[in-house]
Amino acid sequence: MSDQLARDIEILAELFKAGGWAELRVEGGGLSLLMSNDRAAAGLEGTAVVAAAPVPAAVQAPAATAPAASAATPASAKSGPIDPAWTAVLAPNLGTFYRAPKPGAAPFVEIGQRIDADAEICLIEVMKLFTSVKAGITGTVRHVAAADAQLVEGGEPLIYIEQD
Repeated sequence: MSDQLARDIEILAELFKAGGWAELRVEGGGLSLLMSNDRAAAGLEGTAVVAAAPVPAAVQAPAATAPAASAATPASAKSGPIDPAWTAVLAPNLGTFYRAPKPGAAPFVEIGQRIDADAEICLIEVMKLFTSVKAGITGTVRHVAAADAQLVEGGEPLIYIEQD
């Protein structure tokens, strides 16, 4: 199984749990996936349920404390300790965080850059659907909490801004 497919299945599982759905069926590309809260519908009646593999640390803990996230983030993306006066821009939903509009492009924002409230600061991708995240406040970017291409949860801090 490819890393991208595994990540897509993890995202689907998180969305399934958070959405409160009874059943989710996805078919395509030679793959058939069924997620169900009904053991009989899923064909599991009378069988043991095997626990899923552990979720990567980047999903279990905030990005600021996950060792994998720190190692994957360039030194220029972090700027030391977080000031409690700074405002965190939070992930709107579960997905993959991207600092730039496409691979190899310059990031939307850099540490020390002054931005307006309507400035696009990153993208969150879920199953090839990209959501643009706006700053929401006018100020100066002080800290990037998430690593590029990292899976983030809804409500997780992405970028800290010192408000003007």
